[in-house]
This record gives sequence, C-alpha cells and structure tokens, in this order.
Amino acid sequence: MNVASTKAQTIQKEKHPLITVLRQIEKKFNISFSYVDETIKNKQAKPLKDGLTLQEALEFLKLETNLDYELLDNRFVVVKIPKKESSLSNTQRLQEVIINNYLTSGITKLNDGSINIKPETFGILPGLIEPDVLQTIQALPGVLSTDETVSNINVRGGTHDQNLILWDGIKMYQSGHFFGLISAFNPYTTKRINLYKNGTCAKYGDGISSIIDMQLPDDIDNEFKAGGGFNLINADGFAKIPISKKTELQISTRRSLTDLINTSTYNQYFKRIFQDSDFTKSKGSDNAISQNESFYFYDVTAKFLYDVTAKDKVRLHFYNVSNELNYDEQSIINDRNEALNSKLTQRNSAIGLTYIRDWTNKFSTTSQIYVSNYDLDAINFDVLNNQRLIQENEVYDGSAKIDANYKLNRQFTINGGYQFTEVGISNLEDVNNPDFRSYIKEVIRSHAVYGEINFLSNNAKTRINLGGRLNYIKKFDMLFAEPRLNFSQRFLNHFRFEILGEFKSQTTSQIIDLQNDFLGIENRRWVLSNNNTIPVIKSKQLSGGVHFNKNKFLISAEAYIKNADGITTRSQGFQNQYQFVNAIGSYKIKGIDFLLNKQFNNIISTWVSYSYSTNNYTFNELNNGESFPNNADIQHAITLACTYTKNKIKLAIGLNWHSGIPNTEPSINDIPDDEVITYASPNSSNLNDYLRLDFSTNYDFNMFDNVKATIGTSVWNILNKKNIINAYYTLDNDNLVNKIENESLGITPNVSFRLRF
Repeated sequence: MNVASTKAQTIQKEKHPLITVLRQIEKKFNISFSYVDETIKNKQAKPLKDGLTLQEALEFLKLETNLDYELLDNRFVVVKIPKKESSLSNTQRLQEVIINNYLTSGITKLNDGSINIKPETFGILPGLIEPDVLQTIQALPGVLSTDETVSNINVRGGTHDQNLILWDGIKMYQSGHFFGLISAFNPYTTKRINLYKNGTCAKYGDGISSIIDMQLPDDIDNEFKAGGGFNLINADGFAKIPISKKTELQISTRRSLTDLINTSTYNQYFKRIFQDSDFTKSKGSDNAISQNESFYFYDVTAKFLYDVTAKDKVRLHFYNVSNELNYDEQSIINDRNEALNSKLTQRNSAIGLTYIRDWTNKFSTTSQIYVSNYDLDAINFDVLNNQRLIQENEVYDGSAKIDANYKLNRQFTINGGYQFTEVGISNLEDVNNPDFRSYIKEVIRSHAVYGEINFLSNNAKTRINLGGRLNYIKKFDMLFAEPRLNFSQRFLNHFRFEILGEFKSQTTSQIIDLQNDFLGIENRRWVLSNNNTIPVIKSKQLSGGVHFNKNKFLISAEAYIKNADGITTRSQGFQNQYQFVNAIGSYKIKGIDFLLNKQFNNIISTWVSYSYSTNNYTFNELNNGESFPNNADIQHAITLACTYTKNKIKLAIGLNWHSGIPNTEPSINDIPDDEVITYASPNSSNLNDYLRLDFSTNYDFNMFDNVKATIGTSVWNILNKKNIINAYYTLDNDNLVNKIENESLGITPNVSFRLRF
C-alpha cells in the first residue's frame, strides 16, 4: 500500500465535529437538518464514504453518534436523542418545539412561549427579499409598526424604546439603517433570534414590551463558509474562517449603494423617509435649495472564538453600524451666493468579551463584559435666517454579568446570576442665533441579582418556570422586585395551555422634543430616568393562551393585559395640544392575538392572523384625568398570507390590513387668526384604514460545484395604495390651518442576487 493511500485512510478514519458532517450531507443531498444545539454538542462522526444513499448515510450517523435521525420528507431531517438516554433527554425536552415551521420554515414556537427564528433555514415571507431580522418579527401576531419602520416596532402596544434588543448579549440602541427602513443587523451572520413578548427569563432586564435576542454561531465546527450578494439598496459579504482547530473568526460587512447609484427602490425609500424633513422642505423653498446630497450606511461585525480547553471558551465580539447624510443648503442673500453644509451622523458601536466555563456535566457559568456606545450628531444650517443648530445625543452603556446554570436532576434546572450596569446619556443643543446652549447628562448605576427554577415533567407535558429579579438603583436608593412566571401544560395530546406573567422595569427611554429634531429625520433621542420628570418605567403583564396543533394545522389564541406606568408625554410623539406638555402617566392595553395556520406537505403554508386590542393613556394632569386612546392604539389588525416552496422555488404573497391610528383634529370651535390651533378631544378620531399587498419570490440554483446562488425579487405595496400613516396640523404665515400628511411606502420593487460558498 502506498503512502498516499495510507494517508487517505487515516483521514477517512479521523472523526470530525458532527455539525461539520451534517453540513456536508446537507450540501450533498440538498436537505436540511433540524436539531437542538445541546443535542449535537461535543458529538463527532467520521466523514461519509462515497456512494452512500441518504438512508444509508443516516443509518451510518446513527451508529456513529447514538442519535436518532427522522426523515420527515424528502427535505427535512430531525435529529433527536433516543428516549432510552434519560440522562440527556431532559435537555432535549427543555427545548421542546410546539410548532415547527411556524408560518414558514426557520420560524419555531417553543413551549416557553417564545418564538425562535433561524435565518439560515428561513423560508420566505411576503414582501421580504431577504430574512431581515426586524422585518421578519413583524409577521408575528401582536407585533407591528405604525409607520412601517424597524426603528418603531410596537409589540402589544408598546413603543420601540420599550424593546430590549440584544446582539450576542450586548444591548443595542440603534436598530435600523436608512433611518428605520432596513434592519441594522446582518441576518447572514445571525444564527438565531429569540422573541419574547411575555414570561421572559429572569436573566433579562429592561425591555418592558419585548426581548429581541440575536445570537451569532457559538460553536467551532472547523468549516469554512462564506457568501455575499447585493440588492437595489446595499451589498454585503460574510465569512466564517477556521484559523485552527481551537479558533475561528466570523466577519461580515455591508454597505449601501445609495451614494453610488439611484434605483427605484432607493427613490421610494428616500421619498418615504425625507418627506417631512428640513431637507425636503428646503428644496421647496423659493429662496433656498438643497443640492449635492449624499447618503450612505454601513455595518461591520466580527466575532473571534477560542476554545481554550474542552471546558473553557472565550468569545470576543465587535459591532459597528453607521448612517450618514450630507447636503448643501444654498441661497442668494444680499446678492451673494451662500452655501453651507448640513449633516447627520448616527452610529452604534460595541465590543464585548465572554468567558464560558463548563465546570461539570451539570454546572456551567457564562461571564460577559461589554461596552455599547450610541452617538447621533446633527449640524443644521438655516441660510435664510443665518442660524446654525447643533444637536447631539450620546449613550454610553457598560455592563458586567455572570450567569450560572445547574442541572439538579432530570426534572429541575436552576439558573441565577448577577449583573452590574452603568448607563450614561447626554443631550446637547446649541443655537447661535439667538445664542442658546443646553447640555444635560445623567448617569445611572444599577445592580441586579436573579434566580429561576425550571421544572419539566418526565412526559414533557408540564413545564413551569418560576423566577425573580431584584434590581437596585444606587442613585435613587430604589429597590424593587420583578417576579416572572411561565407555565405550560399539554393536554388531550394536541392541545397546550399556557400562562405567562412578568413584572419589568427600565431606566432608558426615547423622547421627542420637537418634530424637527435632527433635521426632522431622526426625531427620537435617548434619555435616562432622573426619578423626577422622567421616572423609572415599570410594567406588569399577564397572558393566557391555548394552542391546538395536529397534522400541521395550528389554531392559536392568546389573551393578554399589560399596564405600563411612568411614561411621559415627551416619549409618545404627540403632535396635538400635548406636543409641548411634560406630564407623567401610564397606558393600559387589553388584547387577543389569534392565528390559524395550515401547512400542506411542507410545500404550501397559509395563515390568517387577527389581533384585537384597546390601548388607552391615563395622565392625571391631562384631559381632566380621563383615559384617551394611545397614539399606537390599533384596535384591529389582520394578515392573510400564503407561501409556496418546492424544489428550488419559493413564492409568497400576503395582505396586511389594520385600522387607522388615532388622530386629533382641530376643533370645530377653533378661532381663526388667534395664532393658536384649538384641538378637539385628544385622539378622538382615526386616520383611514391601512392596506398593503406584498409579493416575493426566490430561486436557488448551483452556479458551480461548491457555489450556490439565489436570485430574489419582491414588490412591497403591489397595489401602490396611498396609506396615510401620520397626520398633524400647523399654522402658515396667514394663520391658516394646514394639514400635513405622511404617506407610507408606495409600490417598491427590489431585486437581489446572492452567492454562498
């Protein structure tokens, strides 16, 4: 036997991480494995021999790994732990799936009430050309955006700042590119997204409306992976690079094409975002024009993985995202040509270090420190009035936390930990004519300890999570407890009943001082509680749900009630008689989310969802203390959708309808020429109903032996429906009342092309 043959046999006998072998099989047979990470953790297998069929390959893996491989159809394979392995089966059942392929492939509902999204196996949704993280969650019942942006996501009636957005455990303060129309998080480097609307684990603080927890791959599989692509807005690329058996580097970058080429998609986005800004208004002026505008965005992420030993792991995280707008304002004053440059820069950067230690098979700890920095700067020159306005909003967030997990026995696990957080937020406003400067900075240091016990019955029918979080804010000498409850019970085989509850709080929020903040484009600024004019926001929520799932037919109903106390009028975006009022109050929302989803042979998925809710404010100082509708009070919302997936083709079409948001109109008793608008009762009327029809399609094909390609097209708002998403009133120079209406995106096509290696 020659040396080459001997070497080849040695390589054939060498075992590789199971995840590497699974991905090789996926490519070879064009299938997809579904598994819980803990199931394949530390598992290894030999590479497949040539000439094996799929069934033979699965039998080979079963012998190699002592796992079961269930072929659901010609595309999906579920990896499971054999029932006889009781010592590990608890781990499998803790991650029990209630509904797989929830709406579409890659979306799963777990028995803790959360929604799990895996972009890598994501199917298709109407109007989405790519698995945009924050656009995808808006397809779920109870989640929508009143203005179609990912920087204003309303989960069960809450405002966007009440969502805790985590990127690999690091808190993010900027969520969107193009000022909210595109998610700032690259989906192709994100392994999973967990969405919690209620009943969250005690380890999560902040986020009284929801938790959006994005996680990057955390296991080294010694497999190179890369890809890239472009659409009519941006181009991106990513790579997962094994450096050694113990180290790996994950990198990604994305950059807009908007400053290089104008497309129909860009024109629609531009019209939508800048329609009510200083930028657009100056273009319509007789004496001033804007020209040489330049807008672009980019993001860069990196993660370095180092398995020091079999029990010790170190992870280094880096994230940077930026949006920049520049434009010249030009005018002729005193026969002289005046031109000055106005600009807006928005960025969020973060760096973190994580250390994971598996002390025993039952006990492990995860320690993390991070710094997250958000900065929003604007310089606006008003040539006609010889005025310069500087605005800055900066957030510094530093945190250290340790989390411990202990598997007491087959039925009980215990989780606990400690978190220290220091948040500093500053706001600057500087005007030269008249001379005015305001600089406010607040800093809060908080400590939190938490604990939780999880119970899962032997038959996996009953699950109970009981926990609590104790927060202490040194600056205010405030100590408050936040109990958490998560109960799930399966009955009659196909039914599941759940009760979720939580107390939560947060010290950060966003306010809107004036509608022309930051050139009128990004009018939200972060502020910190001062326990006076801006209190700590606290919430209570309770929900109950019943789910029926049989033969890929799902009926789901969830009723909830939520109360948030400590909100301010400045955080709610009033544009009526309360626009310049600073009052403290609360909102209370009651609602029900209903979903009917039927799938046919993993080819067709159809669903209809309906949400009904009533959401009301109460401010003791306003409206005689009587409740009135919340600015985000959308009482009725309906979605109808259908997806088709077969072989290499994916199609999706969907209809979104919801009732119009509340609006305040001028009173019929308004007195002309008094230089003041007299309004009717707050939010006593509504805008017209919202209606949008979307379509998208993808086609996969092999470009070369090891290169896969995808072509995608989408059309947002096929009917080009003119939806009014906001309306307010102003006085012109003649004291006449003008109605200003903001329109949604019109018909917006997009095209993408991607390669995967």
